[in-house]
Amino acid sequence: MRFSIDKARGGALAMVAAVALTVAGCSSDGSSEGSSGGSSTGSDGGGGGDANLAITFLPKNLGNAYFDTSDAGGEKAIMEFGGTYEEVGPAEAGPDAQVSYINTLTQQGVGGIVVSANDPAAICDALNEARDTGVKVVTFDSDTNPECRDLFINQATADGIAKVEVDMIAEQIGDEGQIAILSATANATNQNAWIEIMKTELADSHPNIELVDVVYGDDDDQTSFDKTAALLQTYPDLKGIISPTTVGISAAARYLSTSDYKGKVALTGLGTPNQMREYVEDGTVTEFALWNPADLGYLAAYAAKALVEGEITGAEGDSFEAGDLGSYDVGADGTVLLGDPYRFNADNIGDFDF
Repeated sequence: MRFSIDKARGGALAMVAAVALTVAGCSSDGSSEGSSGGSSTGSDGGGGGDANLAITFLPKNLGNAYFDTSDAGGEKAIMEFGGTYEEVGPAEAGPDAQVSYINTLTQQGVGGIVVSANDPAAICDALNEARDTGVKVVTFDSDTNPECRDLFINQATADGIAKVEVDMIAEQIGDEGQIAILSATANATNQNAWIEIMKTELADSHPNIELVDVVYGDDDDQTSFDKTAALLQTYPDLKGIISPTTVGISAAARYLSTSDYKGKVALTGLGTPNQMREYVEDGTVTEFALWNPADLGYLAAYAAKALVEGEITGAEGDSFEAGDLGSYDVGADGTVLLGDPYRFNADNIGDFDF
């Protein structure tokens, strides 16, 4: 069962959907072992008449449940409009880990690249070389510098994401005490922007909450697990952790669930219902938030289609249709906004399956 965005209703509830996860693997030369969606990419790939609708998704890293979900949404959209879907990416997230994949896709002559950037600048030269050959570039989830892409599909505003996470931790710890942030990589554009806004929000609206540390789990399960343990050992008075990454929050919950800190240290952030269900049900986690990553990938694919077909250029005021999600407008700096975060807790988590 899938709940798509209904523009007439609006609001966060309308943006949450249920999707099945797909798992992909990749080889070291930039080709994906687990890619799907038809023939190999090329200058005549996909449908759409003369348009090159061979569109490849390049997540921060493969084997990440969040990107499995978002890219599955992209694949669904591409199948709907008759294009060719592929997914490639590095095994581990790193600032320049995506460069070789971009170069390979440029050589293959794909029509579009949909990428979640590990670093805002490190992949810019490769992306602009791709664009110089006519490849359309859409970023999603984590942006590059604006001059390096045609559109950015933003999952929610940075202010909205930061504020909901601060609000949740404040509610869960009684608006006072020490907290820490367990983020993804130190170079992640999106998390860094959210963290800066969180710091401002804490200082302005929650003076009795002290942010004692920001640590990085590199979007790796074991590293994030170990960082959680280290935080709790370093700060014995810690009352809460915010983890604005799906890998980090699930690893932190796994540690807390079998430790003496369960029920004593609050954990919130961004996660998927399927990752977090057991930890909500056993009382480790009270509430967390997320947008629907499948809809994010779905929207990004339709944006790439609109660019490839010349329906839009990425200029402010452009509009395009995104299948089941309806019509979207391009805002300032070539940004398209999906919607608002949604809170998951024991009262509603059973309603979702992604």
